[in-house]
Amino acid sequence: MSEQPIVRTTLLDQAVQFATAHVEVRRITIEPSVALGRHVHNGPVFGSIESGSAVFAVGDGPSTILRPGDVFHEPADVVVRFDATAEGVTFLGYFLLGAGDAPEIEFVD
Repeated sequence: MSEQPIVRTTLLDQAVQFATAHVEVRRITIEPSVALGRHVHNGPVFGSIESGSAVFAVGDGPSTILRPGDVFHEPADVVVRFDATAEGVTFLGYFLLGAGDAPEIEFVD
């Protein structure tokens, strides 16, 4: 047993400028090689990759490959890219929402 029975590691500490009334958590699976393309959400989305991998980019920033255990943040009303690689991807998405809002996605390409 380790010296400490509980180990806490911060993976992401992201400030948000959004009034959150509720959070919806979804498990999402995208089949291999499916490119969602560029899109925006109506509220911030946080996520963690469970299996597979995805190509991820925020705005005009560089693309990165997310793998199991990686976490990510998609800001509200900002264009992001989230495309499954050849192995597909399953992730948990945490949608921060305003009162009465449901998660929305708008494709821009």
